[in-house]
Amino acid sequence: MHSRLRAALLAPILLAWAASADLDVYVDGALASGWENWSWSTTINFAATDLYSGLSSISATSDAWAALSLKLEGFFNAYAGFSFDFAGDPSALQLYFQGTTDNAQSAQIPLSAFPGITSTKFTTVVIDFNALPPSGAALGSGAWDRLNFQALANGATYHIDNIKFLTSITIEPLFLSAEPIGNDLIAVTTQGNVDLSTVKVKLNNATVAISNTTTYSPVDTPSKTITYFTLAKSFTAGSLAITAGTNTSFTYTLPAVRYGTINVPNTKPISPYIYGVNWPTSASYIQHLGVTISRWGGNAVTAYNPFGDFTNAGNDWYFENRVSDGGKADDWLGWVSGAGSKTVLTVPALDWVSKDSTSYSFPKSIYPDQAKFDPYNADAGNGLLANGSWVSPPPDPSRVYTPWNTTLAKKWLSGLVHKPDIVNIDNEIEIASNTHQDMHPIPMSYDEELSRVIKFATAAKEALPNVKVAAPSSCSWWFYWTSSVGYSDNTAHNNMDFLPWFLQQMKAKETAIGKRLLDYLDIHYYFQPDTSANDAAAKALRLRMTRSLWDPGYVDESWVSDNPQNHQPNNKAVWLIPRMQQLIAQYYPGTKLSIGEWASTADGDVTGGLVTADSLGIFGRYGVDGATYWATPDEKGPIGLAYWLYRGYGTYFGSNSVQVNMADNIESTFGLYAGVDGGKVSLVFINKSTAPMAFYISNVPTGKYFVRHFGGASGNAKWQTTTVLKANTYTVIPAYTAIFMKQV
Repeated sequence: MHSRLRAALLAPILLAWAASADLDVYVDGALASGWENWSWSTTINFAATDLYSGLSSISATSDAWAALSLKLEGFFNAYAGFSFDFAGDPSALQLYFQGTTDNAQSAQIPLSAFPGITSTKFTTVVIDFNALPPSGAALGSGAWDRLNFQALANGATYHIDNIKFLTSITIEPLFLSAEPIGNDLIAVTTQGNVDLSTVKVKLNNATVAISNTTTYSPVDTPSKTITYFTLAKSFTAGSLAITAGTNTSFTYTLPAVRYGTINVPNTKPISPYIYGVNWPTSASYIQHLGVTISRWGGNAVTAYNPFGDFTNAGNDWYFENRVSDGGKADDWLGWVSGAGSKTVLTVPALDWVSKDSTSYSFPKSIYPDQAKFDPYNADAGNGLLANGSWVSPPPDPSRVYTPWNTTLAKKWLSGLVHKPDIVNIDNEIEIASNTHQDMHPIPMSYDEELSRVIKFATAAKEALPNVKVAAPSSCSWWFYWTSSVGYSDNTAHNNMDFLPWFLQQMKAKETAIGKRLLDYLDIHYYFQPDTSANDAAAKALRLRMTRSLWDPGYVDESWVSDNPQNHQPNNKAVWLIPRMQQLIAQYYPGTKLSIGEWASTADGDVTGGLVTADSLGIFGRYGVDGATYWATPDEKGPIGLAYWLYRGYGTYFGSNSVQVNMADNIESTFGLYAGVDGGKVSLVFINKSTAPMAFYISNVPTGKYFVRHFGGASGNAKWQTTTVLKANTYTVIPAYTAIFMKQV
């Protein structure tokens, strides 16, 4: 027998169950009765003896994004929790639950949320269905019948044993955290029935009286509560000690104050359309997070056939046709706009769209030597040989697709009952020879991409006279500057990089026809530094890489600075927003800037939430006109919390950005954003460091404020309260925390 550690997200969980009533999934050598193996792209040994508890364990090796997937003939929604023994790299794997009858899916649970896991011995992991890591949200009711241990981008090798669902879980009453916030608040996070009267506070070794308490339990995380203790004395630099219960204490060193100021009269508008996402899940999702604009986009929409609601996954999944995941585009536009969100609809601009929901491009019967085949359809291949080259000859597109042109696009758009506010002209078509190699095997050139944008933008404007057009939706930094043809394409166009050339040509087209066809320069931006390790160094890098959005002095910590490969000034710095705005001003004034896809690099980690909060603040400050996150942030996870911070439940950050000046250059570890709306000042503080920070921000009005926050020791939840800002001379922001404050 191997020694085992019991792990939980925030604290030990005491278990109480009758063994006979639990539901076994795997015990020694085989799946329990009623369970089926639905895994994909995973090599599995159900009787491994190299590492085991009892007689054997499951040994699994999963490709990138593949999974050990187990399906029950029945439902496990009546159980209180789930446990398993795990050995492996926790940073390489996540767990989530599904309901196959209604296509429901839980939040993704990173195994890195559980302490003590190693590759050399088993750790027992227990998950409470009333408090799923990392957010603490409940699993919720549903027809849950499938569980997935999914590898992340680098694949994973791991062992799992003693998998079971638990009839009951008893939560031990605990003080989970206590930390200083603002002028004079101690935020105490608890689980279970604790004695709050035992909380005592000392500042610089002197006891501080507690003048008021307010307890809050978020609707999304009912297993935890937070109690705000208002102190009779404001914080100052020095030592802070908080004791609770009989054996619990929390200590902090409150640092020297840093200085800054806001200049309320100096403002500029914030576009409301920077708070967008791709594929929101429901009207309530839009309203809870304050989503202002929603995009129907991504690789699959390139092949969307609106006359049958078919699409094709492209190289994301074996070039297979399927029914559109988003349903009928017209219906989607209707419910999204009905929920209060503006809409962005992607219009296909290649020559083909899917003809049905079942065909696929690379059948094994024609191409037997492909490297991989769909684990659910053994005849559907990925189109690649083992050496990474495409099979030959290219497939006949008519096997899978039906022709598409501007006439059909106009027919579709003209017939829409629900009109989009913006249309994208396709999605990342500069890389169609890879993503959609089966229908467009020839690399896309400057001239072909321009021609397709002009033709389909013209069709869209003729069908929908009031619609705005966004293009070219380039996928990444590399393709802002060149094409899939390569640098010979730059040479053939007077050595101009692609985006400047594209803007120049769209301006020339407007001059020629007397009509603007491009309203938004739309780009996709994904941070280039490698933060996949998600260790302390990677998290610090992730948190400072937002400087690439605005800072001309920030040399990108990625291949960008090593191999710029473009003709732009200062090309080792991404300097994204001002750079694009300068190109617009030079080549096509009046065009707006949108970022149709972007992401944090770590959606399940608090640092991903802080990156998102920082980015939303930057978008507002630097005048981005629209932005939509890829893809659908978990409403209860760190990214959803960043949206909630600025816009949730009808409380908004502000319609105008206020100038902020800091005495020190600390952008890598701290962000401060100020806004104003209706005369009320709002502030968002983002502490990206691992220790508390303290500030004196002059010109901040004193008085009553509504406060929201997430992160830090209190964890990822929708914490909120009201407070009186007595003075702005010493305001504390806990480590890894984002705080929103708005005048009441």
